[in-house]
Amino acid sequence: MRFRKFGGLGWDVSEIGLGTWALGSNWGPQDDSESVRTLHAALDAGCNFIDTARAYGDGRSERLIAQALKQWPRSDQVYVATKVPPLVNPDWLPTPYQSWEEKFPEQQIRSEVDKSLRDLNSDCIDLVQIHTWSRAWNKNPVPCQILRDLQSQGKLRAIGVSTPEIDQNSVIDLMRLRCVDSVQVIYNLFDQEAQAEIFSTALEYGVAVIVRVALDESSLTGKLTNQTSFPEGDIRGSYFAGDRLQRTVDRVEKIRSLVGSEEASLVAAALKFALKPPAVSTVIVGSRTAQQAKVNCAVGCEPQMSDDLEHKLRGHNWRRSFWYAGK
Repeated sequence: MRFRKFGGLGWDVSEIGLGTWALGSNWGPQDDSESVRTLHAALDAGCNFIDTARAYGDGRSERLIAQALKQWPRSDQVYVATKVPPLVNPDWLPTPYQSWEEKFPEQQIRSEVDKSLRDLNSDCIDLVQIHTWSRAWNKNPVPCQILRDLQSQGKLRAIGVSTPEIDQNSVIDLMRLRCVDSVQVIYNLFDQEAQAEIFSTALEYGVAVIVRVALDESSLTGKLTNQTSFPEGDIRGSYFAGDRLQRTVDRVEKIRSLVGSEEASLVAAALKFALKPPAVSTVIVGSRTAQQAKVNCAVGCEPQMSDDLEHKLRGHNWRRSFWYAGK
């Protein structure tokens, strides 16, 4: 596994990290014992960065991570990142009119960090992120200041923000104001918006970049077909609702043809594309089985994607807006 610097913090983190949303909730039935095996397989493969959130099963994912690390002999060498959830009133994402007090009141932030400390069985969390953001709060980013206070108390080592899907560029001002140590962004073959300004700003200000959704909620594994169906409770049922699945599968096949034999698999091509920008510190990949974790982590040992193939793949940027909320 290759490692990269995590922004200006000096941490050496694995190029491929483990995303644990599916271990906690929203991706259909998941066996906890298999989740622990998945975590151990990723660690065995050299992964040392695990991303989770309170919202992943109301702490279920965090508790599984704690269980897996308790059984791991080098747990002190693993970085764990979690996220503080917003108040859902009525939706997850803030409206343009909501203040930070309505989504992330101070007591919410402090209590959720304490819950994460408990469920992760830790005295100090490596990275705590605000799970979404609004551009309306940039002139008074109090949630970040509250996390800084918790950092001064020794409850966390670094702070970050996970971008809202509908306005990822809302975190650019936070980086310029030096409010955050990291940002977590969507970047993949279809969604390349981060190339416009987020990556360059992160490099300029020494902010770490965590890439999520590199496999586009599994479409870029190449395993989905027009006949694929998802179990109840699987977020992909809404993500690929209507004609979205067919349209996505058609585009994935065009990418597969372009990649050809230049990469060992479509998964390798997708992850290497996400790793290509110098600003990227780690790409967190969701895995539900030990075998998936091994396959994903193996990409962190392979040669980087060629400049020529990356430039060709840039042409597959797809302006499809925010799918969770509709077409």
